[in-house]
Amino acid sequence: MKIVFSPKFYEVYSSDPAAAPGRMEAIVNELKDYEFVEPERASEEDILLVHTRRHYEWVKSLKLFEIAMLAVRGAIKAALISFEEPAFAAIRPPGHHASPDSCWGFCYFNNVAIAVRKLQRLGKIRKAAIVDFDLHFGDGTANTFENDEDVKYFHMKDVESISEFLERVDFDVIAVSAGFDRHKEDWGNQLETEDYTEIGKIIKEYAEEKCEGRRFAVLEGGYNHKVLGKNVRAFIKGFE
Repeated sequence: MKIVFSPKFYEVYSSDPAAAPGRMEAIVNELKDYEFVEPERASEEDILLVHTRRHYEWVKSLKLFEIAMLAVRGAIKAALISFEEPAFAAIRPPGHHASPDSCWGFCYFNNVAIAVRKLQRLGKIRKAAIVDFDLHFGDGTANTFENDEDVKYFHMKDVESISEFLERVDFDVIAVSAGFDRHKEDWGNQLETEDYTEIGKIIKEYAEEKCEGRRFAVLEGGYNHKVLGKNVRAFIKGFE
């Protein structure tokens, strides 16, 4: 199990909660016993796998452009690692509210969507399942793949619903939009820390059964720093 991370993700690039100081430190401090690997910067070609040139140029005009490009490559690196072992991309900005030509909700480029498209472009996969357990529906990811029969996006309703989804679809890899804001002490006030371990176990089980274990996860939401790191670690415990 590898953690994809760069110290550059400590940068406070805006005033939104995803960019808050201490957020990434809370995660990294809980994962120190894992192997960390650093991503390179994404290319323009990577972004254009999903986004329009107009959208790319708009993000390019923002102060956070370089960190957003690094986040994209972090997701791609985790996707590529998944062919050898599971991987978790501890990156920001998040991405699941980024559609091909628009974005909102602290997102700029759709990290998971680009990573899946990259695997397709490289000929490594044809079909993918995307499981999103963030509190919020990943409209950007859904919009990206709405006309693509080979990529199925699923936003978790409850823990058991993940099994129902993965049972009925075919895939060559499972990509995970891992948001931790459903926690009892976060915005959603729904899940216990142990529930994230169960989510990880379910995804691992279906990956091993249906796609030779290929699975990777990418950080989305999660805003209470007191519990965020513990929740990420709990998920990884089940996922690895």
